[in-house]
Amino acid sequence: MKKKHISNILIFTALTGLSIHGINKAINLYAPMKNLLKAENGSFFHWRYGNIYYTKHGKGTPLLLVHDLNPSASEYEWHKLITQLSKHHTVYTVDLLGCGRSGKPNMTYSNFLYVQLITDFIKNIIGTTTDVITSGESCSFTLMACNMESDLFGKIIVINPSNLSNLCKTPNKKKNALKSLIDLPIIGTFLYNLVYLKKNIEYRFYKEYYSNKHMVSLSAIDYYYEAAHLEDSHGKYLLSSIMANYTNINIVHALKKITNRIYLIGSIEKEGMQDIIDSYISCNPSIEASYISGSKHLPQLEKAEKIIQIITDLL
Repeated sequence: MKKKHISNILIFTALTGLSIHGINKAINLYAPMKNLLKAENGSFFHWRYGNIYYTKHGKGTPLLLVHDLNPSASEYEWHKLITQLSKHHTVYTVDLLGCGRSGKPNMTYSNFLYVQLITDFIKNIIGTTTDVITSGESCSFTLMACNMESDLFGKIIVINPSNLSNLCKTPNKKKNALKSLIDLPIIGTFLYNLVYLKKNIEYRFYKEYYSNKHMVSLSAIDYYYEAAHLEDSHGKYLLSSIMANYTNINIVHALKKITNRIYLIGSIEKEGMQDIIDSYISCNPSIEASYISGSKHLPQLEKAEKIIQIITDLL
């Protein structure tokens, strides 16, 4: 009886594993079918940790747009701004490592990794002092990069910056266990795919990204869904690093030292944003800020015209 019981458990486990593997394969096959994120529209920077997809538009002083650090994000985040900004600037956009059309290697993604990426990109692709606009969780490594090599940076504009307290959170045993689980080949991929189900991305747009849910476009959801599942959902390695706090860093000391002009744009409807911006200014009183109404996490998509006007006045 015991042998039969063990045999049944093994058969059930094998069938479950095969089923989960099949679900993962189906999602990875279906998600990119619309081929929205065409790589032929840009170029690749062959960086030492992976190929970095980027685009270049217009002529004038250089301007680099750095999207939020999220496996479902990509340079699509900026598509409503590029045409107008490229009239007076050479506008560069990138898909960060682990995102969009860029490489998604199996590694731990740290804050300093992205500090290296942004500085290497400016040095090797742009080649001169660059103004940077960054969004959300990407503000920390952008500001750290500026602190380390200030001559590479002109003005820095940050849309909805990260909470300084959250950036101080560090990895621990519990977080590392979660990271190890997500990094697993079958179960980890399945958990990642659950997080980035299309309905869950849609929920984030309605509840977190936009203030007015009627402004959410189905195409935006499709772009984010596709980006999350390119390269067989290997964005999970970035997600596991984010969840384990490896992409965090305490930037308070850097904020106090930076002399470059920093301008923060906060969404009034994004919970806690006014307090977050106040905390940045308390670290460096020279930081400037303004607020935009009628948006939450992604005003560059929801209120693009207002964002363009603010940026144009600053640059």
